[in-house]
Amino acid sequence: MSLMQITIIPVGTGTVSVGSFVADIERFLREKGVEHSLHDMGTIIAGSTGELFAVAEEIHRLPFTKGAERVITHITVDERLDLDRKIGDKQQSVIRIIDGTEIL
Repeated sequence: MSLMQITIIPVGTGTVSVGSFVADIERFLREKGVEHSLHDMGTIIAGSTGELFAVAEEIHRLPFTKGAERVITHITVDERLDLDRKIGDKQQSVIRIIDGTEIL
């Protein structure tokens, strides 16, 4: 399983607020049953690499349906073949390192 961090930036919307665009993306991901975690600067999505790129394309296009004239999308994909990572695994690993319970 791969993880993707994605941030969608709609431009040319007539406002500096992007909350309604983020809500549309969150609603879309929930309706599709996509495993994800919304955070303050973007969204983490889990799935196969192919699925992630397909979802990225779909959510990249959503702001256009709501009147955005331009959309900038930042994507980071982390694919590991040696481990099956889930959302939150990296955070838990760092916490274990801080606590001294993670073996490096």
